[in-house]
Amino acid sequence: MFVTNGPGIGSVRRDMSSEPDDPAAVERAVAERTDAPTDGEAVSLDVRNLGPPKPLRETLERVETLGDGDVLVQYNDRTPQFLFPRLEDRGFAYAAVDTDATDAVVTAIWPADGETTVSGERDAAANDVTAT
Repeated sequence: MFVTNGPGIGSVRRDMSSEPDDPAAVERAVAERTDAPTDGEAVSLDVRNLGPPKPLRETLERVETLGDGDVLVQYNDRTPQFLFPRLEDRGFAYAAVDTDATDAVVTAIWPADGETTVSGERDAAANDVTAT
């Protein structure tokens, strides 16, 4: 399955088969296969072992700290379908990433158009997190 809210990103295979012990491979896949910026920091967040609603909450809290050019790389045990509309509402772009470097569903998340939310929106976002 391939999911994105960004234009111009083609379909990718889903053959993730090994452990995420090669973050450089994941970062290369993000850079090569998405429109994610490459000039900032890549931040990893592994939510595979968290029960609902923690993956959603942790991811929304973490993306609000991203600066221009930064990318959050989320590792999840499933496609985070409930996360995607919330990211769009907050002005973030996202794309699933195909890589053999992990057995997780990898989602790259970054501020759309280089914009981040303002602090008032962050406060509202933190209060808006519910079960996944």
